[in-house]
Amino acid sequence: MRDETDRNVSAGGSAVRWMSTLRLTVPLVVTAVLVSVLVVAPSESVRTSEQEVVETAYAAAPAIPVDMPTTASPKKVFAHYFPPYPLSLDNAQPASDYYATQYLNPNGENNKHAAYGGFLRDRPLPRAPLAGSDWKIQDLRQEVNDARSRGIDGFTVDILVRSSSANPIAPVTRQLIDVAGQTGGKFSVVLMPDMNGELGALTPDGMADELAQYAKLPGTYKLSDGRLVVSPFYAERKPASWWSSFLTSMRNRYGITVAFVPTFLDAPSNIDAFASISYGMSNWGGRNPAFNPTANTNPYSPVAIANRVRSLGKIWMQPVSFQDSRPNQSIYDEAQNTTNLRNTWDIAISTNSEWVQLTTWNDYSEGATFAPSVRHAWGPLDISSYYVVRFKYGSYPTVKRIGLYVSHRTQFAAAKPSFPETRLMTLRQGSSPARDLVEAVTFLNSPAQLTITVGTTTTTCTVPGGVGVCTAPLAPGNVRVVMRRNGLSVQSVSSAQTVTSKPYVQALDYTVTSSYK
Repeated sequence: MRDETDRNVSAGGSAVRWMSTLRLTVPLVVTAVLVSVLVVAPSESVRTSEQEVVETAYAAAPAIPVDMPTTASPKKVFAHYFPPYPLSLDNAQPASDYYATQYLNPNGENNKHAAYGGFLRDRPLPRAPLAGSDWKIQDLRQEVNDARSRGIDGFTVDILVRSSSANPIAPVTRQLIDVAGQTGGKFSVVLMPDMNGELGALTPDGMADELAQYAKLPGTYKLSDGRLVVSPFYAERKPASWWSSFLTSMRNRYGITVAFVPTFLDAPSNIDAFASISYGMSNWGGRNPAFNPTANTNPYSPVAIANRVRSLGKIWMQPVSFQDSRPNQSIYDEAQNTTNLRNTWDIAISTNSEWVQLTTWNDYSEGATFAPSVRHAWGPLDISSYYVVRFKYGSYPTVKRIGLYVSHRTQFAAAKPSFPETRLMTLRQGSSPARDLVEAVTFLNSPAQLTITVGTTTTTCTVPGGVGVCTAPLAPGNVRVVMRRNGLSVQSVSSAQTVTSKPYVQALDYTVTSSYK
């Protein structure tokens, strides 16, 4: 439940995501940009063996507080994959690649984004150039491995354009499915046609033609009875009757039975109309605590929506999100450090949801990513690992290693940048109020004392076993957290980011630093 906005691919079509404060409000319509870089053609798809992929180590991933079970669970965690933002756009040195010189540069792309201080504020963790013409496939393989290392079962791939499109992201869906198929069933791709992209203009038969090509590939997600899962984004852009025709076309023309799981922007208004044709349902969801109360506060709360769908005998895919900050749309949500992240996991657990969708894995234009990045590293994924185990296996895991994660903005919410931005971000209507705090989240097997030093100010508190939270006022300078037991230091972390009272550009996303490097 909530707004969203933003999909636009260079070949055309702005995409809209709407927002609700618990009800839908007026949609925001904004365009995003896609760099024109070449993607390897389908004929150059995946050339490595399944064994190579399965044996790829997760050596780059830092430690996490819990051990991730390896046994299969009927509950699934998917992450929304957005093709325009791969690990690398051009396989260049990170300091001089397209992310650095164009997307993060306030004057990048010929000053196209100068009004809001640059297109993006964050990027995937940099890597050195890779050898081989299949470097894009290598990057997809790395992303699959990164996701698997944190208990994620698959990607819901946002299909923005037709596979025959000249748009450079067109081959990504097939390439990602091929890479997933090499994991021996350990990772899969859910087809998510984006109804604000090119596919939204297709007829039901045309949609069937587009999706049928992926149906029998081993990397595509299917239920145990063989049904192909299709979960369109902004499903309500077409009426239920349109989707019923699509399901009939898939069955009669291709012999494919679909388990239909629409992802709505406004689930409450569409549950009844879509119930008869749906295996399950989902909502895109909000990204601040006010939109994600953990209690069943009213018929439009996330808990109420999930319960309503499940009472119809349908599965529910709960959206789990970290934050949302969009310079190019001049809007942000107040996530209150990791509060929104923890709330959305609590909702998934308390409603006994069957599936989760992390929104998103890599949409940097929304500032809403879980994928390892420069500004929040592995933090959102690592914090989530504790909840993933509880969600998938029914009980909270034993903390095997102390976890200490510090989050904060690098500027005050009301700070004005020195770069001459003319379109500053403002708080989304209905969002939780802006706040300026440093937060330390801990995972422990017994209580400890924390000391948070922000600039020249120190805050102390005691955190319990299990999950603990301690906050301190934001202030200019360095941020450091020390954990002690019986007066002895047992863990510490110095933030990778410094807080400034005079930012160059407005950056209202939360950074995260872990005690595990």
